[in-house]
Amino acid sequence: MKSSATWSRRDFLTATGASAALLLNPFSAWAIDEVDPRVAALVASTMGVDTHNHVDVPLAKAELPGPALDLRGELKKSGLAAICMTFAVDYQELKNPGDAYERFLNGLTALDQQLKSNKLKRALNLADLQAAHQKRQPSVIQSVEGGHFLEGKLERLQVAYDRGLRHLGLLHDHDAAVPLGDVFTNPAQWGGLTSFGASVIRECNRLGILVDLSHANAEAVAAALKVTTKPVLISHTGLDTQLGNNPNFARMMKPRLLSREQAKIVADTGGVIGVWTHLADSALEYAQNVRALVEVVGIDHVCIGTDTKLTPAYRPGSTGPQHERMGERTNLVWQGQQAGFYYAVVDALLKTGFTPEEIGKFGGGNFCRVFGAATVGHR
Repeated sequence: MKSSATWSRRDFLTATGASAALLLNPFSAWAIDEVDPRVAALVASTMGVDTHNHVDVPLAKAELPGPALDLRGELKKSGLAAICMTFAVDYQELKNPGDAYERFLNGLTALDQQLKSNKLKRALNLADLQAAHQKRQPSVIQSVEGGHFLEGKLERLQVAYDRGLRHLGLLHDHDAAVPLGDVFTNPAQWGGLTSFGASVIRECNRLGILVDLSHANAEAVAAALKVTTKPVLISHTGLDTQLGNNPNFARMMKPRLLSREQAKIVADTGGVIGVWTHLADSALEYAQNVRALVEVVGIDHVCIGTDTKLTPAYRPGSTGPQHERMGERTNLVWQGQQAGFYYAVVDALLKTGFTPEEIGKFGGGNFCRVFGAATVGHR
């Protein structure tokens, strides 16, 4: 068994959530007309966007296209207008040159098929996102967590852009073959941002790809903010004063959280910070975590960034239904949750004293501002 010092966040969540797996689908008895009319009206009139949502698909060519996913159905249940649909290629060890790029392309191919079967489209710019919302059509923004697929080749960003990538998480858990910067949970060794990392940010600015600085340590964030000409996103984190009720989990998660000073630096450059659902045992606790960050940076610099999965987890090489831990799925993130995610959050925000205008900004308006700034003038 691993020592607690070497456990990843994924190890910890899997172990602590094993006994709380949900065996029944609470949506079987839930209908939209059971939601408070004021909540339903706000969900309909605002654009709810989850800026960091994992959709698991196979990354090995032999396993493509993977199981059918009801992505459209889960989006409808959630009340969200869109998600930044992300995947990562470094969960399994990258042993050989080219592994990361192959996994990246296979992941995009698998997601192409899922979108086709769900009759969904990628939003390539803000106009696409707004048009889909006006038609009451859910949409996705393609994201990848970590620039591992680049392997030092800047020209691959153009390939990714042509395949629909519009949101790049610069870093993830493990260093890329050609590192981009210091990851906040690893020993610092690159002085913040590498020269290649800086080049990637500049190329994202040029192409029209939103830069996400999640997983970057404080020095990497500070360096990136000096390079970028566009506002950035930190899609899934929280304030380091909001540590929840599990001391062991809090110790593990604290390196992934922002101090007040760090949060202010991001906000002062026009950036937006996503609040994740970790460290909140209910929608009301989540709303309180949002409030704590708003009190530091203001309502114009916060957004949703759950770090959950709308669709079931995919485990490479496995068959049949997968075990799900408590908090893993977006629409089942809290014990006893009866409504879809955005419905539950809007209800909790209202109960916490947020105004409809503030909910609109947090729900998706702030993200739309930075996404629009990143993609303006691009198709």
